This record gives sequence, structure tokens and C-alpha cells, in this order.
Amino acid sequence: MKYQVHDLGQLSGGEIVEVTLAGTAANVKLMDSSNFSNYKYGKNHKYYGGYIKHSPYRVSVPNFGRWYITIDLGGYSGTIRSAVKVIK
Repeated sequence: MKYQVHDLGQLSGGEIVEVTLAGTAANVKLMDSSNFSNYKYGKNHKYYGGYIKHSPYRVSVPNFGRWYITIDLGGYSGTIRSAVKVIK
């Protein structure tokens, strides 16, 4: 499956991540490094987020660690344009 990934780097926890989508609705997932690795290889993974229809979408980082945002169409066709920023 094709996806976009945004490496947010090390975050302390409590930050807000804002995702802006242009185009279609998409699956937006906030994951730590372990779950992102599982996601890349098609394994079970845990995440914050889900199917997002309205933009901007905001999600809170739960704790310290390295964090990633992935954006995908769940196998459907289409184009995604996205922007991601961390609000401290």
C-alpha cells in the first residue's frame, strides 16, 4: 500500500499535531517508532487517529518518544496532498 510519512522526530508528549489534507479523505495515523515499523511491514499496529473526512485534524502526542504521521487511502485510488505541523 502506498502512503505518505512525516517523521516528527522526538517529542516530549502533550504536543498537538495538526494535519491538513487537500483532496480526498484519508487514513491519518499517529504512531510511535515501534508501531510505525509494524505498519511498514503490514503487521498489527496501534495508532491514534483514523479515517479523517475534515481538515485540519488535530491529535495529541501521548508521551515521550519518536513519532510518525502516516497518511494513506486504504488501497483506494486518489491523490493526497498533506501538510503536517507540530504545535507546542
